[in-house]
Amino acid sequence: MAIFNPLKAIRPKSEYAHKVAALPYDVMNSEEAREMVKDNPYSFLHVDKAEIDLPEDTYLYSDEVYNKAKENLDKLVSDGICIDDVTPKYYIYRQIMNGRAQTGIVGAASIDDYINGAIKRHEFTRADKEEDRIRHIDTCDANTGPIFLTYRHKDEISSFIKSFCEENSPIYDFESDKVQQTVWEIADEKQISSLKEMLSQAGDYYIADGHHRCASAAKVGIKRREENPDFNGTEEFNFFLAVLFADSDLEIMDYNRVIKDTNGLDNDEFLNKISGKFEVEKQNSYEPFRPQEKHTFGLYLDKCWYKLTAKDGIFDESDPVDRLDVSILQNNLISPILGITDPRTDKRIDFVGGIRGLKELERRAQSDMKIAFSMFPTTLDDLMSIADAGKVMPPKSTWFEPKLLSGLFIHKLK
Repeated sequence: MAIFNPLKAIRPKSEYAHKVAALPYDVMNSEEAREMVKDNPYSFLHVDKAEIDLPEDTYLYSDEVYNKAKENLDKLVSDGICIDDVTPKYYIYRQIMNGRAQTGIVGAASIDDYINGAIKRHEFTRADKEEDRIRHIDTCDANTGPIFLTYRHKDEISSFIKSFCEENSPIYDFESDKVQQTVWEIADEKQISSLKEMLSQAGDYYIADGHHRCASAAKVGIKRREENPDFNGTEEFNFFLAVLFADSDLEIMDYNRVIKDTNGLDNDEFLNKISGKFEVEKQNSYEPFRPQEKHTFGLYLDKCWYKLTAKDGIFDESDPVDRLDVSILQNNLISPILGITDPRTDKRIDFVGGIRGLKELERRAQSDMKIAFSMFPTTLDDLMSIADAGKVMPPKSTWFEPKLLSGLFIHKLK
């Protein structure tokens, strides 16, 4: 049984919300971020990617960058752009993209639930990425980016959300990058208490996106506990900012692969080697091939699309990781045939989120790469089964859209 508390948020005044809100720090580089904040001094990228306000040759992980992030965050409050909640509240956060809505609850999750496994993970994290966010959180004294959590759908929670949104006016309602962003505030103590009880009965929570931010928040909390040995567990550093969605509201998009070369094989040799593990069908249409079911893949090679179907016996159907399409492709083609054994570090492979479309795969395969693979999306059931088994997915298995914006809610650690 996981804990999900209301929180005292720092958040933008309504008239500034659309200017403050920004995409997560890890979906763009520094040059792109500089371009995005032109003529917008309020963008939260000034906090999450504070190097954009320093000379371009500034080392990204210098103390100067983290100190600038804190300065910029404090300035949003001192200049009256953001306000402090006086009492703890929940918020309902709805995003609508291409006609599909996902609606979550904003609150504070427990680092103990993350540590003891009531908040389940499905990815490994990298120490260097953790260290960056640890320093950012610790210096800013705040969680600045929300963790994307999910749980198995509960009718009573969904009914509460639906009724509340129908009966109340939102505090924010604006469009950003073609996604409608709408937020309602739950301030009534009885409603807060009722919702908190429902959430406590929702079972385990799962990290959908934000593994590095979550691990970093937990480690900052542990560090603060060591610095405050008389802590009682109620201090804000024992919790982290999160948005909690029912699994029925979410959609995972495909996460595709592009590869630099055929590992010394000519096209015929390459296709012949593939045919040992996959049925290979050349497609007559010039339209990109998008897999419509599990264990099928699209291959783009030399301006032609092929459908690949995994043959029986090449994976263990009883193993939730081995039966993933990303595992099947990696274990039976990318590693043994193309020689890419560590997709996390090998520069010959890159990953393209499904939001970019399959034409992007063709473009990459005709420019800086040679081969593209289109994938069938991993499912929420896959994600939860793997997390329940205490296992982890291969890298770049899931792509969630829309992304949660940063800057609408900031969680101070004290």
